[in-house]
Order: sequence, then structure tokens, then C-alpha cells
Amino acid sequence: MPASLDTAVPQLVRDAIGDAARIRTRPIDVAAYAADASHYLLTPSSVVVAESAAEVARILAAASRSRSAVTLRSGGTSLSGQASGEGILLDVRQRFRAIEVLEDGARVRVQPGATVAQVNARLARHGRRLGPDPASETACTIGGVIANNSSGMACGIEENTYRTLESMVIVLPSGTVVDTADARANDELARTEPALVKGLERLRRRVLADPASVATIRRQFALKNTMGYGINAFLDAESPADLLQRLVIGSEGTLAFVAEATFRTVRALPLASTALAVFPSLDAATRALPALVDSGAATLELMDATSLAVGQRLPGAPGAILGFAPGEHAALLVEYRAEHAEALDAASAGGAAVLAASPLRAPASFDTDAVTRARAWALRKGLYATVAGARPRGTTALLEDIVVPTAALADACAGLQELFARFAYRDAVIFGHAKDGNIHFMLTDRFEGDTALARYVDFTDAMVDLVLDAGGNLKAEHGTGRAMAPYVRRQYGDELTDVMVALKRLCDPAGIMNPGVLIDDDPDAHLRGIKLPPPVEEEVDRCVECGYCEPVCPSRDLTLTPRQRIVVRRAAATARSRGDDALAASLDEDYEYAGVQTCAVDGMCATACPVQIDTGSLTKRLRRESPSPLAAAGWHAAARAWGPVTRTGAAALSVAARVPAPLVRTATDAARAVLGHEAVPRYSAELPAGGASRRALGRRVGAADGPVLGVYVPACVSSMFGAEGGGDGATGALVRLLERAGVAMLVPAGVESTCCGTPWSSKGFTAGADVNRERTVARLVEEVGATGLAVVSDASSCSEGFASMLEAHAVAVEDAVAFAARELLPRLRLARTIGTLVLHPTCSSKQLGIDDELRALAAAVAVDVRVPDAWGCCAFAGDRGMLHPELTASATAAEAAEVRGIGADAHASCNRTCELGMTRATGRPYRHVLELLAEAPDADAPEAAAEHVEVQDAGA
Repeated sequence: MPASLDTAVPQLVRDAIGDAARIRTRPIDVAAYAADASHYLLTPSSVVVAESAAEVARILAAASRSRSAVTLRSGGTSLSGQASGEGILLDVRQRFRAIEVLEDGARVRVQPGATVAQVNARLARHGRRLGPDPASETACTIGGVIANNSSGMACGIEENTYRTLESMVIVLPSGTVVDTADARANDELARTEPALVKGLERLRRRVLADPASVATIRRQFALKNTMGYGINAFLDAESPADLLQRLVIGSEGTLAFVAEATFRTVRALPLASTALAVFPSLDAATRALPALVDSGAATLELMDATSLAVGQRLPGAPGAILGFAPGEHAALLVEYRAEHAEALDAASAGGAAVLAASPLRAPASFDTDAVTRARAWALRKGLYATVAGARPRGTTALLEDIVVPTAALADACAGLQELFARFAYRDAVIFGHAKDGNIHFMLTDRFEGDTALARYVDFTDAMVDLVLDAGGNLKAEHGTGRAMAPYVRRQYGDELTDVMVALKRLCDPAGIMNPGVLIDDDPDAHLRGIKLPPPVEEEVDRCVECGYCEPVCPSRDLTLTPRQRIVVRRAAATARSRGDDALAASLDEDYEYAGVQTCAVDGMCATACPVQIDTGSLTKRLRRESPSPLAAAGWHAAARAWGPVTRTGAAALSVAARVPAPLVRTATDAARAVLGHEAVPRYSAELPAGGASRRALGRRVGAADGPVLGVYVPACVSSMFGAEGGGDGATGALVRLLERAGVAMLVPAGVESTCCGTPWSSKGFTAGADVNRERTVARLVEEVGATGLAVVSDASSCSEGFASMLEAHAVAVEDAVAFAARELLPRLRLARTIGTLVLHPTCSSKQLGIDDELRALAAAVAVDVRVPDAWGCCAFAGDRGMLHPELTASATAAEAAEVRGIGADAHASCNRTCELGMTRATGRPYRHVLELLAEAPDADAPEAAAEHVEVQDAGA
């Protein structure tokens, strides 16, 4: 069991933390943070969610005085072990996500917890982007980008972090805070840290006075290089503050904390053309590189035969890699970018000529189509996790990252393949940024026992010789971490390594910052703490803990992320395997709330996961395996009488709406205290009165004499929960739109008791789900069989549920949003009478692929349609937002703050419970987008013209 709070966090450090609730030492908390994306597993003694730069300064100063090790954690996507540690782990992601765009996007000020993708989304509207372009952009954060001197696929060394970072706010281990943008930074640094300034100047003179050191630095840093500290700073900087800033870049959390950074951005070229060219061998692909580099290619991404074989199994795999069995094949993803079409055409023609003269498996063509290009890039960006996910159960994926001069790349790849064969790493994979001579290779093994570890050591020694003999660097962009720390001296020699050691002692004299990372003279340091994942569950065993899922998870700031859920399950299995039943029991007990009850089972994790792991499916299974007998019986009974149940629920809401909300809330709180939060929803003021009966629609809706275009199944949530403001909701709106468009839909018999099944499947109540499925499938199959029409529902989560339920029965399902965009908008001429409309797509609309249609409907009635940059799943998840209101509050906090700042004229979504969740979160009324369409006048109506002119004038 982990240490108590008293022993895990020294009193000095505890006193520096503003709120003791942000200190976490429970077994589940430290286990959740033990893993990053690397092949190391190091369990911290405690986790502290840091509040601010000032608090971090106090914590580091206290940790220095108490000699307490500190590791900084933001995105946790680092691949060399630098984001995990056994001391105090500081979470500097949750409360460090601010982004401020400056000078129309020419510069951007960012805190370390924002992801690269989030920053680029803000910059995109200005035609700008960050220089560093790592493949993990959706999950990696600015803190890691700076700590690792990240580069990526196109930026090379010209637009990497080192070259584009303008200034930063640095927190030193002493607690001193330095803002390098301040004109007085050098004077303040000299006043507060005189020994550090003198030491830095002394080291700079030492380096510059040694011609051999200068020559080595120039040679090694002419390539991508994240091996050791960025000692090229001694050649590039002159002032102490500038020198310190440059040295902190790439220091992997061993010198200081970067609380804020300002980047100079680069132009985001609007046009691109991409080709995926398959060569007969890796050697043939690498031999084509010089000509392609000379042609001006923006990116040249290399993938070997194993990469292609795994990629072929992915949904939506690019056509260029299909239709053959990869043997010795390799592929290059070639892309050109330009400002204007003429320049793009010329560049692409040059690339096409090079490829035409190459021995390709099939002719390769350049394509500007966004969908085709997205498929190719999805293959490449998810390659590490995808290939690692295909490894045998119980093995570890170990990714290395090297660089050699481009002219030496072909021979280096051949040498690596020879080493793979010699050391029997038969499943090894090679891929990477070939334009820069930067390749990644992955080994999979159970790195356990003398034989396996000796093989790994011997392989690594041989690989080091191969790379250094080719004039390369042992780390190009993933950072030294723990994996290569013992080899820094091999690359740089004694003199420059001693300079690095002296630098570390200058900045961090107590040695508290990320010990064991970047420099470690223990030759076996890289063998300690290697992950040995136990098989746990089939749903998640292929997870490599890359962290891509975390930014989209609604519970990420409340309890656990999908990655952490898996890590905790593995920790419990490991504890049981070694006989630590007490630890396993503690993890299991706390997992019930953190892992099961607060999982929204929204499937968003699967949309971000390169191997499509849906942790929500695991959660549903766990709920199925341990349901409350009383609740299961109740939901089974509800399934048998679903029509009366929904009407009773609606009636109860109508009664509650006539009673002061605090009284109803008090009653539900009392019931929750007795029966449990999982059993009784909490009433809140935004809940409406009950909705109208679906049976009242009859058997046909819309125009009496119009063509019938679908089988309409109104969502039961829209019937149970009435519309915002007492209107007729999505159902009434769709009926009116059908009438205006002159078309109709059929309503199935027994519609009142028809349900998509989500209430049962999400809760794990199998018996009730079976009853509902049998009845609903029989009813809809019969209805559709007689008409040949598609089933249409008016809540995105219900449409998703119906699609899953009816997939095996060849029944087409369409959401009302997609139906309206396809069938109704072309038949209507609507006036755009709304000025600014804030739109909340749902997790289901994203997974159904109807967000474009949702935007199209919104744009039909609003001049300015905005999806918040901080958009995410609201986590209302049926009744989850009423059972655990804290989940929705946490999930929506950032989006709600942004929405309140916009001050829009209207707010819309496409799912009734999501509308309730966003109404609660923002204090603004959210309605179904169909309601706004139904209220819009015809474009040629006099009132429409007047209102539209008013909106345009207001905008002007």
C-alpha cells in the first residue's frame, strides 16, 4: 500500500499547497498517474494538482528544502519515460490550459496544459499554426512540446520549438519566477539568482573556448537532436535570461517548470496535395528520398511492411495500401503544400515525376481531396499506437527514435533490419520522418528476466554504434528520458557531458527535478521500471497507454480518463498476481465510483483511439456483471411497460415543475442519501415539465398528400422531458417542417413503447434490454419491411442506439438532422433571422458523422454559427447527469465559460438530454436545432426581410 499523506508529502510541501484536497495519495490516484505513453511504469508517492505558477514556485522551493523528488506531468504522451516518477507528481495540465492569440495570430501565449491541436484550432482562423507538428498533436500538450523540444513531420529543425519559442515564464527549483519577456529579466535574474547567472556564464565561456566542443555541437545539432541538454544554446544565446530559456527547452522537466510560453507562429499553407507511394522494399523507398527532398516535399513519411500490414486492418484504410500482402514493401507518404494552386500543381508535378521514375508497386497519384488525405494521415499519425496495439498480449511496446544524415538513411535502415534479425526481434517496425533522416523503430517483447534484458542491452549497444558511426543522434525528437540517459556520454564524450552535469547542478542543486531523466551514469538505469502489463480484459489489452483518448474524455478532470481506467485495472491485476490482496481490494473499491459510475460511456474515447478501444464498452460490461438486483428488476419491469413508464415520468416532471425547485431537490437528495446516488436522480431547476405523448401523433405526420419519406420514431426522451420554454420540441418542430416541405413520414404502431435501448444497455441491465430489443426490433422490422423506408429519430443518441440495434436486420437508420439536411432544406427557403447561434454537437452526432449536416441546418437560420473551441461531450448521458451532476459540471466547465463569453442570440443542439445538460451548465436555453428551423419564417416573408436587415445592421 502507498505511504500515508504524512510520509508521502513532507510537511514543508503540504504547507505550500493552497488546498489539501488537491493532494492525492490513495492507491487509485497514484496508480492512475503511474503510466505515461512510454515503456516505463513508475508509481508516484503522491499526486498534486497544481493551481498556479505561484503555487508551483512554493512547492518547488519546499521540495528543494526537503529534498523531495518532483516530476511534472501534463499530457503524459512522452515516449522515453520522462513524464513518470516515484516522488511527488505535479499535474500541470488540469489548471494550465489558457490560450491567448496575439497580433492576429502572429504570436500565441499558451499555458502548458493546452494541446497542440487546441492551440492550432485557435490559430487556424488567422491562417497560422504552431511550428512544431508532432503526430500526437491531439493529445500532446505545450508543456511536453517545450520539455522535449518537439518537432514533427514537417517542421524539421527550422520550425521546431527551439526556433519558434519567443519567451517563457520559468519557475526554478528555488521558487524564483523568471519572465524572459520582461525587459528587466536579466537584471532580475542576476539579483535573485546570482550564483546561477555566474555559473551559466562560466559554462558558456568553457564551451566556446573549446573548439572540439563547438565543432561537436554544430555537427550534432545540424540534425534533429534531443539527446541530452540543448547545449547549442551556449552558441546561440548571449544574455543570461535568453541562455536559460534556450537551455530549459528540451530539458524534460529536469531544470525548471515552464508556466507559460509565447510562440512565434508560422503560416498555415491552405493548399496541400498528398500521395501514398508503395515501394517494393524499404531500401527502394529510402533510395528515392534525396530526389523527393530536392523537389521541395513538405513531408516524407516512411512506413515499413509491418506498418502497412497492420494499417490494412484499420477501418477506412487508404486504398493505396490495400489489395496486396506486404512482404518487403514500404511506403512513403509524400505531401506538398502551397499558398496558391499554381505553385501546388508545379510542386506536385515535380514529385510525380520522381515517383514515376521509381519502382513502385502501382502508380501513385497526388490528391487534394480532404477525405482521401485525411485517411492517409490518420494511418500515419496513429501508426505507433496502432502497431503497438497489434502486439501479443502481455508484451511491451518499446519505441526508439534516432536520426542520421539523410544520405545515410538507407544504410541505417538496412543496418537496423540486420540487428532485428540478429537479436530475433521479429515483429520490429520502422517508420518516421524520412525527410529529416529521423526514423522510429519499435520492439515488442516481455522485457523480463535475464535473457530478455540481456538481449535488449546487447541490441541497444549495437544500435548505438550503428547510429553514431553514421554521424547521427541517438534521440531526434522524443527526448532522452530514461531510455537513453545512460548513453549521453557515449554520444557527446566526457567534456560536454560534464558540462551538462554542471548545468543540472547549477539549476537544481538539490537534485529534485525529475531524477533519473536525461542524465544517469548508471549503465542499467534504462532497465529499471519497464512495464510488464498483465492481460486484463479483451476490450483493452491492446492499449499502449498513449493518452490520445484523454482530451476527449468528459471525466478527465473529475475522476479517471480512459487510459487511467485501463492502468488502474492493470494495477489491480498485478497486485492480485503478486498476492497483494489489500491493494487490489482498495483499487477495486475506489474504481466503482471513479471508473464505473462516472464513466459517461459516450464512446468518445474510441473516436480518438488509434486502435478504436471504447472504454465505455468495458464499463458497460462491468455494469452488466454487477448490477443492483433491485434496480435490475425495476428496469426489467419498466421494459415490459415502457409506454406507461415514460408517461408516468413525464407526469412526475410536470408535477415537480409546479413545486418550488428547492423542495423537490431536497426530497430527491434525501432519497439519494438512503438509496444511493446510482439509484435516485437529483432534481434541478432546469428540468422541464413532462413532454407530450408520442401516441398522439397518430400513424402519419406531415403533409396529408405528400410523399412518405421515412418511418418516424420520436425519441422517448423528448416525450418524457418537455421542450425548453414550453414549446413542442423537436417532435413538433419536425412535424411542422414536414408540412412546410410538403412531405410526410409514417409513425409505427405502438410507438409509445418503442425505445432504442440505450437506458438499459448503458446501465448494464441485460434482461430489460432483451425485452425492449425483442419488441422494438420486431415492430420496426415489420414497419420497414412493408415500406422499404429508413427509420428516422429526433435525438442523436437514440439514432445511434437504433442504428446499433437494427444493424443486423438490414434496417437503415437516419437521424432527423441528416434527414432534414438532405430532404427538407432543399424544399424550404428559410430566413436567417438569428444573429449568432452557438451550436453544441453531441458525442452521438460526431459518431454518426452528421456534424456537417448539423452545421448546415444552423447556417440556414443564423448569420454566425459557432461551435465553441472548448466543445466536448456534456456527459449528461441519459440520466448520468442527474445521477452524478458533478460529472456534467466538470465536463462542461470550459465550454460553458466560453459560451457565456460569446453572448449569442440562440443556443442549439440535437439531443434533448444534452440540451438539458448545456442549459444547466451555461444558464442559457438550449433547444433542438429543428425548433429553430421550424420557427424561421420563409425567406421572402416581410418579417424575415426586416429581421435579416436588423441582424446585418447589428453585425455591422
